[in-house]
Amino acid sequence: MLKYFFGILAVQIATVALVLLAPELEGVGWLRLVIPLLVVGFFTAFWFNSIASHKSKDEVFQAQAQHAREREKIQLNAERAKTRLVKKTQQQIARESKIAHSKANFKVGAAFAGTIGVGALMLLTELLTMGLLTISTAGGALGGYVMRARKESNLLKYVNQQNELEKKTGNKVLNNPVKTIPKTTPNK
Repeated sequence: MLKYFFGILAVQIATVALVLLAPELEGVGWLRLVIPLLVVGFFTAFWFNSIASHKSKDEVFQAQAQHAREREKIQLNAERAKTRLVKKTQQQIARESKIAHSKANFKVGAAFAGTIGVGALMLLTELLTMGLLTISTAGGALGGYVMRARKESNLLKYVNQQNELEKKTGNKVLNNPVKTIPKTTPNK
């Protein structure tokens, strides 16, 4: 506001000075007063226009900068929320998978214990052949179960090693360690 005040004050001072310095104001004498006043007014109008355009450009630039900061903040918050959601979902899936595996392991263990118990009962009741057959079947099934668990564990280690190797080389196929067995097995 003070920028315009000094311009208006300068125009008024020039007007007063020209009026006081004008010797005669009759006839063509008015032209000697009006022409310099029009020139001063013309330049003052350009000065005010320049001040206004610079002010509007500054305000537009500040608004654009503020919008850019807000947009960046919104994008950053959205990315953080997405990362938290993915991490939370992965943890929930891992937790549910762990619970399902522990329930399955308990059921398999109980089935093997029951089968061995039945075999031992048959041995005690003098059904020797049937008891030995039952115990050996349960032992073989238990051995197969343990062998499969080891194979899955080795497969998980292999996939996680491949994941680490891909991270180091820059190939970002998998960025998180694998916690469950993939559907397909790698070719060796």
